[in-house]
Amino acid sequence: MDEILHESTIYRRRERLSKMTAGLELGDVYNATIERIKEQDGDKSRLGMAALMWISHAERPLKADEFCYALAVELGSTDFSASNIPSISTLVGSCQGLITMDKETSTVRLIHFTLQEYLSAHPDIFSRPHSAMAEICLTYLSSQQIKALSTTPSAGAEDTPFLEYCSVYWGAHAKRELSDYARSLALELLQGHYSQISTKLLLKQVKHFQFWRFDTWSPFSGLHCASFFGIVEVMVALIEARRHDINGEDFSGCTPLSWASCNGHEEAVKILLEWGEVNPDKPDERGRAPLSYAASCGHEGVVKILLGRNAVSVDRPDSRGRTPLLYAAWKGHGGVVSIILGRGGVNADKPDNDGKTPLSHSASYGHDGVVKILLEREGVNPDRPDKNGQTPLSYAAWRGREGMVKILLGREEVKANKPDNGGKTPLSYAASYGREEVVKILLRREEIDPDKPNNNGLTPLTYAAWHGHEGVVKILLGRKEINSDRPDDHGKTPLSYAAWSGHEEVVKTLLGREEVNPGKPDNDGQTPLSLATRYGRERVVALLQSRKVATRSTIQGSWYMTTTPSPSQYIIRGDYPSASLSAYGENSLR
Repeated sequence: MDEILHESTIYRRRERLSKMTAGLELGDVYNATIERIKEQDGDKSRLGMAALMWISHAERPLKADEFCYALAVELGSTDFSASNIPSISTLVGSCQGLITMDKETSTVRLIHFTLQEYLSAHPDIFSRPHSAMAEICLTYLSSQQIKALSTTPSAGAEDTPFLEYCSVYWGAHAKRELSDYARSLALELLQGHYSQISTKLLLKQVKHFQFWRFDTWSPFSGLHCASFFGIVEVMVALIEARRHDINGEDFSGCTPLSWASCNGHEEAVKILLEWGEVNPDKPDERGRAPLSYAASCGHEGVVKILLGRNAVSVDRPDSRGRTPLLYAAWKGHGGVVSIILGRGGVNADKPDNDGKTPLSHSASYGHDGVVKILLEREGVNPDRPDKNGQTPLSYAAWRGREGMVKILLGREEVKANKPDNGGKTPLSYAASYGREEVVKILLRREEIDPDKPNNNGLTPLTYAAWHGHEGVVKILLGRKEINSDRPDDHGKTPLSYAAWSGHEEVVKTLLGREEVNPGKPDNDGQTPLSLATRYGRERVVALLQSRKVATRSTIQGSWYMTTTPSPSQYIIRGDYPSASLSAYGENSLR
């Protein structure tokens, strides 16, 4: 506003405002504001610049309380003083309007995205910001208050809002820039075993260990932690100190090499491999070796480094039978797949313990590029079923991977109508999950039987009606081979399932077919109307009543009562208070 008001006329002020709104000429404004921040009296200058540094360089948006705690840490102090925590209003004021509090997320952010661009374009504004932030995080983690916390992960969480950020991100800052002071703080923190509470917060973000029992750990050592972050200088110092076993296992059996490989730290992997006693193929408790983690996470550079070691088994399965190739295919890392296949002795069609091959996994998740690479490999069976009889085509149809379905159907070996062990075809899988485009693609194949039931008599139409996929129901009903009133082995028709599940639009569609009998009972004597009534599907009940469906069945052997009650009896007995009595009409209730 000051810059705008410096203009001499209304016209020039409007022009300046318009340019600033468009993101132009803001550099001078930001520069002038930062100079004003530096010229503030007392501690406001330091606070203002430190606040800008944290917001613009933090690894994630900071909550207001985290932000305030970060600005309260005193380097060189072993005690954290709560009385030194500035208020959020003080920090916002110290920044001369360049930061703001987002009330919806309770985070602090820069006033405009152009300010982040300006700060990124002027790295000299802050002196080694990541190193400074690493020093602050490590100082906080080394404070007496944090050391005194219980090892229980939730202990003290409300009183230590900055603990999670420091535990998870100090290493990320240190890896970017590492001062001598940050290095000494890190070594002091990591010389012993890394704090369990800090480890819990760190590994909470790692999907492999989200559900691990953290109360019965073996130590997660300082070397494990340094390898996790890939801080080479700290790793070398810890290794040379000979206080850590370079092949040591943590709570899950992972070695430092596994952690460095998992996170893609190539230099850290090289450092560890230079030490002769390192076992480059050592598995953890789940049988996963460093190569398995690197392949799973798509770290091509690390994969190449590990495959350069003769001791590394390229085709080694873990306890679930999953090889590095399978993990890479599953996650869609085509580059890693090509690298591994370039090595001899790889079985590209090797199934895991469930019988799923790399092709099945990649087809399931729609990794077209990986599938094409695998299909070019001799010995890969594109129609190989797993233990449940599901083929790659079944998985692709189930997940709605249209491109994948087309690729697989282009192979002569693939049987488009092949059922699994339960008799469920790829078409039934697509129909079950409402994959309309896949259904259309499959129906173009002459060998497809659109009315083929599974082992219990459920057809693709039945599945679509049961799960309420109106679009698929209409597509299937467009085929003359479809029996729209075909009962399954329990006597339930597609209309029965749609009524039972309360899918009003599907019921309307089915009732529009002349051959559909809305009063047809199943093996237990339940009609579509009685099923809809029983489960409180009011609108479906009204639809069926409009077709003047018989409202009473006296077939013996109902699982609910010896004689199946009429819909009105269910209501009068109070079984379904949510159903509307008005849907039945006075005559029905009599």
